[in-house]
Amino acid sequence: MSTAASGQLLPPQGWAAYLKHRLLQSVDFSNPNPDRWVVVDVESSGLNPKRDRLISIAATAIQFDVQRRPRISLTDTFEVVIKQPPEIVDMIEFEAIDKTNILIHGIGIGEQQRGVKAEVALSEFLSYVGDSPLIAFHSWFDEILINKAMRKVLGRSTHKHWLDLEHLAAVLHKEDHQLPLDVWMQRYAIECEQRHQAAADVLATAQLLMKLWPMLQKRKATDWRGVKTIANGLKTLPGRNLPT
Repeated sequence: MSTAASGQLLPPQGWAAYLKHRLLQSVDFSNPNPDRWVVVDVESSGLNPKRDRLISIAATAIQFDVQRRPRISLTDTFEVVIKQPPEIVDMIEFEAIDKTNILIHGIGIGEQQRGVKAEVALSEFLSYVGDSPLIAFHSWFDEILINKAMRKVLGRSTHKHWLDLEHLAAVLHKEDHQLPLDVWMQRYAIECEQRHQAAADVLATAQLLMKLWPMLQKRKATDWRGVKTIANGLKTLPGRNLPT
């Protein structure tokens, strides 16, 4: 009997069915919502999304009118702190790295203990997002961290419609090196009540998208495909080091 590369037995239909199944798992054929986009930000236990833990998620929606004018919807938001396992909470008491991160994001041990169970929090986040495409600054970090947690507790990931706002800003301004969010905020006079707090950072990120929008309008790129195409143009900037 044939086996897959992982050593698992193939379904009775053989390689064709197996490859089709794997393709459907890796490719997202869904259409993103054209009129509601979601900006997201996370807080974590560290800076390595493959190793560290998801602690909180915040998000806010961007709504479009019939003329493709966006606005930040302050009544269409999401925020949750995810309850950490007891053994993790006990470990934090002795881990200097975790204590340093707590000082940055401000979500203390008590608040992590009182958080929402991961399966509930992540299910609610999925329901909130729906078919809306997702935008984040350095989105690769948020996407890896969220999807790792979701696969662990829900056995699935988000859809694959993600956009990195850092890429988009770099292309529009022809920046050939990475600039942190603080630099873009300073450039556009965007104020943030408390940096490195997910709800505040997500609002700052959404405001940056609003500041970039006139440049997108000039390029007649006001739908998801058009914006993604411009962001993907990052690859053409000479000397640009892409994040891995």
